Amino acid sequence: MSKIYVGNLPFSADEAAVRALFEQHGTVESVSLINDRDTGRPRGFGFVEMPRADAARAIQNLNGQDMGGRPLKVNEAQDKPKGGARSGGGGGGRGYGGGGGGGGGYGGGGGGRW
Repeated sequence: MSKIYVGNLPFSADEAAVRALFEQHGTVESVSLINDRDTGRPRGFGFVEMPRADAARAIQNLNGQDMGGRPLKVNEAQDKPKGGARSGGGGGGRGYGGGGGGGGGYGGGGGGRW
């Protein structure tokens, strides 16, 4: 069984429409569209589970295909990082001034001819 990521879905898409699209390429085991935790509105992506051979065919045929005026992004889903943490982010507190000595910031240092 393969899990397929389906991105750039139109917000009007529902599970039945996504299932119908993928069933043209094989057996669909499950469809899961992701909604925003706070608003409950669609986030524009989801996952489809299909047998491996059907999944490969669906990815090849549906990636870039138009659905509701939007080109779909269809590829094999990547496992979530452990702990569900998102990559990137972090690194706060470094603003413009720079830490510690040296006068940091835009005009620091002084002593010039200006």
